[in-house]
Amino acid sequence: MSVDISLADAGATEALGQALARALQPGDAICLRGPLGAGKTTLARGLIRALTDPDEDVPSPTFTLAQLYEGRTFPIVHFDLYRLERASEAEELGLDEALDEGAALIEWPERLGGRLPPDRLDIEITLDAEGRRARLTPHGAWKGRPLDY
Repeated sequence: MSVDISLADAGATEALGQALARALQPGDAICLRGPLGAGKTTLARGLIRALTDPDEDVPSPTFTLAQLYEGRTFPIVHFDLYRLERASEAEELGLDEALDEGAALIEWPERLGGRLPPDRLDIEITLDAEGRRARLTPHGAWKGRPLDY
């Protein structure tokens, strides 16, 4: 069952990331979809800072494709798959290993083809007249998990 959330501005988008950090567990993935500039990295920044340090530098990993962060309780890897040309290239990035040891944030998960992690929260961010909207759709272990937002 999907949930729709209105996000008035970048601060609300970052706050959603912070709230989702409280529910994130090792083995989980959060898959972020939306057009360029929708706020995927803003949401990721809020989540990563909640798990690491409020002053953590969290750039978009567009050029590095993956950025590892040592969270207080488990590591989290932020993937940006925008530049991938084939789904098979994702195997080289270590997504499976990231989920074995911690959690993953995946921007542009559609680049994985049908190889999405089973325990994931899909978030589609869209732009509208009021700001942004986020549709959260849980899969696997995320189903039934309380999301405090």
